[in-house]
Amino acid sequence: MESFFALLQKNVLDRQRWATRQQLRIAIVTWIERTYHRRLRQAALGRLTPIECEMIEPAPAAQAA
Repeated sequence: MESFFALLQKNVLDRQRWATRQQLRIAIVTWIERTYHRRLRQAALGRLTPIECEMIEPAPAAQAA
C-alpha cells in the first residue's frame, strides 16, 4: 500500500495545485483507472496486467460474434 500512495503522490498530487476537490478527485480516479490498474499485476489473472490479459484473451463481444 505504501508504494501505491507514493506513486499517487508523485504522479498526481505533486504535479500541480488543484483548484477544487472535485478536480483532484477526478484526477485521482483517472490516474487509477488509466495508469495504475492497467500496470498492476493481478493474481486472479495469473500475475498478468489487465492489458496483457486482454491481449491474450479475446473480448467477450468478439467471442459472441
